[in-house]
Amino acid sequence: MDLILWRHAEAEPGEPDLGRRLTAKGIKQSERMALWLDTHLPDTCRILVSPADRAQQTALALKRKFRTIPELAPGATVEAVLAASGWPDAREPALIVGHQPTLGEVVAFLVSGQDASWSVRKGAVWWLSNRVRENSTAVVIRVVVGPDFV
Repeated sequence: MDLILWRHAEAEPGEPDLGRRLTAKGIKQSERMALWLDTHLPDTCRILVSPADRAQQTALALKRKFRTIPELAPGATVEAVLAASGWPDAREPALIVGHQPTLGEVVAFLVSGQDASWSVRKGAVWWLSNRVRENSTAVVIRVVVGPDFV
């Protein structure tokens, strides 16, 4: 299974947290990353998005159908992200559009097996795969890219 984690692009500060919108820079970040993702994501990819406005705006740049998952809101747990995605056994890849520190915690847990918080930059994508070979599994980092590199 492939799990693609996309942190929302740059957002305005303020409250309420769920209502924060993307800045002009954030809109450009999401558009650049969406163009890259659109050429790489399989047609069968499920797109699961936090209900926060900034995550919704980020996902809209992709111009594909997506599902809003309340459990992916800011403060989500690693377990909630993995459950929503179906990791590691889902048949189709999943793209999660979410938040820090959760996405960094998911990456750290899957790659290192430890509870830690790794940095995922605004608008960046971490693409992970679950590889199974001869009764052994491993998490493979396929791509880590930010909007300033696409």
